[in-house]
Amino acid sequence: MHYKEAKHILSASNGMNLYRGCTHGCIYCDSRSTCYQFDHPFEDVEVKVNAPELLEDALCRKRNRCMIGTGSMCDPYLPIEKTELLTRRCLKMINRYDFGVSLLTKSDLVLRDLDLLQSINARSKAVVCTTLTTLGEELSRIVEPNVATTRRRAEMLKTVHEAGVHTGVWLCPILPFLNDTEENLRGLLDYCFDAGVEMIMNFGMGVTLRDGDRQYFYRKLDEHFPGMKERYIRAFGDSYQCASPNSAELMKIFQAECRAHGVRYEPDDCFAWLSEYEDKQVAAQISLF
Repeated sequence: MHYKEAKHILSASNGMNLYRGCTHGCIYCDSRSTCYQFDHPFEDVEVKVNAPELLEDALCRKRNRCMIGTGSMCDPYLPIEKTELLTRRCLKMINRYDFGVSLLTKSDLVLRDLDLLQSINARSKAVVCTTLTTLGEELSRIVEPNVATTRRRAEMLKTVHEAGVHTGVWLCPILPFLNDTEENLRGLLDYCFDAGVEMIMNFGMGVTLRDGDRQYFYRKLDEHFPGMKERYIRAFGDSYQCASPNSAELMKIFQAECRAHGVRYEPDDCFAWLSEYEDKQVAAQISLF
């Protein structure tokens, strides 16, 4: 890893990435794409050492409170967070100034900060999401080698839910010819429903591949699944969207199960919920009258 003084931390949509790069090793990671213009090796994680100070300044300047999101480009709970504490320090700022937060992580290290998430959620809104892709632990260890196991991530969500904090799942990518089966989908959904998640985000049963991401993905296919790269090339060529041949059938199952369990699943609805700030203090005052 290496350290860097960042110039700003919040995007126009109130998202933040406290680290740049990743050590999770997921073979499908879109963040490896060349369009993101990394100027250092992807696994040499950049630590934005002044992120908490930048965040405090940005929050103080906000005219209205809102949800702060993190995890879309880089996991806020990489192993180095154990010692760097950027995420915890930023959660303290969010809590201090009564903003909300939405986290996306593949790590159970988030449980360390459950006290802060409960405090945030008591006054506004806190959401913890994880990504689930692969039911079988052996396959999961190949496609996402350095993260908490699928079962452990589901257990983490259940613990967060039982602590009164909102939870959700990003059910993607579903990799054609690898985990695009009904058994895999139903198993992951069972984990979700048992954990009490309130939303499951899915953009279609398949994977997206672009320059940078595609080359790494194909190298890993050659390493672990001989002949699979050629199957992808025959099926998808250079397409960005690589939809599973089973997509239509799997989407019907996904949507029907989410409706049956009362879980939001339409992407627009999920994004709206994630970005919807709640001021519980004002709501409590109004209820008194």
